[in-house]
Amino acid sequence: MYDLIVAGGGFAGVSAAVSAARCGLSVLLIEKGGSLGGAACNAYVNPFMPYKVNIDGEIRKISDGIFAEILDNLDKMGGLSKNRVTFSEEILKLVFDDMCEKAEVKVLFHAYLSAVSAKDGKIESVTVSTKGGPITLSASYFIDATGDADLSVLSGCSYNIGRETDHQCQPMTLCFRLAGIDKEKFDLNAQKEANELYKKLLAEGKMRNPREDILLFPYDSDGVVHFNTTRVIKKCPVDAFDVSAAEREARLQVYEMFKFLKENARGCENATLLSTAPEIGVRQSRQIQGEYILNTDDLKSLTKFPDRIAASNYEIDIHSPDGSGTSHYFFGPGEYYTIPYRALIPREIKNLIVAGRCISSTFEAQASYRIMPVCATLGQAAGIAASVCKEKGCNAIDADISLIQEKLIAAGAFIG
Repeated sequence: MYDLIVAGGGFAGVSAAVSAARCGLSVLLIEKGGSLGGAACNAYVNPFMPYKVNIDGEIRKISDGIFAEILDNLDKMGGLSKNRVTFSEEILKLVFDDMCEKAEVKVLFHAYLSAVSAKDGKIESVTVSTKGGPITLSASYFIDATGDADLSVLSGCSYNIGRETDHQCQPMTLCFRLAGIDKEKFDLNAQKEANELYKKLLAEGKMRNPREDILLFPYDSDGVVHFNTTRVIKKCPVDAFDVSAAEREARLQVYEMFKFLKENARGCENATLLSTAPEIGVRQSRQIQGEYILNTDDLKSLTKFPDRIAASNYEIDIHSPDGSGTSHYFFGPGEYYTIPYRALIPREIKNLIVAGRCISSTFEAQASYRIMPVCATLGQAAGIAASVCKEKGCNAIDADISLIQEKLIAAGAFIG
């Protein structure tokens, strides 16, 4: 019997587990894969999206606290580039292992959440499928950091999926890397030329990838470039058959882009297909229906909630579920919104807190806070909230907000 079980070992889950353990809770962290790191390691999501804000001339991290600690740990181990946004997922795995070990978080890998036992509005236990068979585990409190709200749904919580009008989700993307690229030749001009040709072929119906342009990022290895440019549409990220089809389609798009660049882009003549991510990346799937539903008006109004536990100013970045096109709403200098604690609390289950991209919000609002730096801060808030609940013996919705905020600030978090 644990004080807390956290499902999902990404930025939200690790931050939640470590933060709760540092507050004295016995914590078990369950992860379906063989390492911690979530989308960064399983889907090659890289680099970090912007996590700073200019407040009265002072540049400071809007995703601070445990996320800043993660950055520093990456830097110390040689896994963070000078720009402090590009990172090594292999070093990140080691950083998360070390943070969990030092906080005395027990970690269970290769454990796929398969069932939940709930009674009278409380989760009593979860069952995970493992190589050795099913294992049932109990705790006083639970945190859902699965990204897809798996724990919440299995426990009977209500949720929305995708766009409110038709339930279509943002496209899935399989990130990949090419090696053997002459980066001096494959400069901005060469990239622009490649984009112009790509758009021409797309308009002529000669490309299977519907994305409007080629999206790539620098990577800190000689001759290696990181691509986040495949786009699989009209597939549900929580339907196993749809995801299986999406993985196959994405690999075809990867090969298409590899061949296109090798044959047409200056500096890519000797390119090789180095790697694709272990699994396709999911931007958005389920959102719980929580005690508060964060919406676009909240973001654009730069709302500072009384029960705020995190903040963000990342753009509302919507990759069209219909195919081509990406819409952006940018916040101005010094502008940011906050995220209320109530958006982390499902309506139906009393001892469950949700962290990461599946908290309670609309489709559009989720497109802003879904990034890894914000997920880390949401995880930190959830872990500290669980410790406050355990200390008081209360339900998640009844936690002392002022005490949670006090502990977050003491831990270096920025909440506005």
